[in-house]
Amino acid sequence: QVHLVESGGGLVQAGGSLRLSCAVSGVRFSINAMGWYRQAPGKQRGLVARITSDGNTNYADSVKGRFIISKDNAENTVYLQMNSLKPEDTAVYYCWIISTPPANTQFWGQGTQVTVSS
Repeated sequence: QVHLVESGGGLVQAGGSLRLSCAVSGVRFSINAMGWYRQAPGKQRGLVARITSDGNTNYADSVKGRFIISKDNAENTVYLQMNSLKPEDTAVYYCWIISTPPANTQFWGQGTQVTVSS
């Protein structure tokens, strides 16, 4: 069974930094991409950043230049370094992976709360 376990969330003041980690286990297929989504109260879940198996990245416009996604293939772990945090970054952050085509099966972590105070 696939498990995605996030860590690193918490409370931080505006302008501060946090680093999220997501350890993936139980995978018996090739991972096409890994990433992070977030959901704020009353809003839909949306992409924050993702990284493909060959290292290509893309980011939501709102976090470009502030957040950096990276991964450790050997440990099946994906990270999100969040700098210059703003109150509007407050949300539950979810780790995400997707298998290679044609299955394109998605898996989600349980979420970790990030709260940025002004």
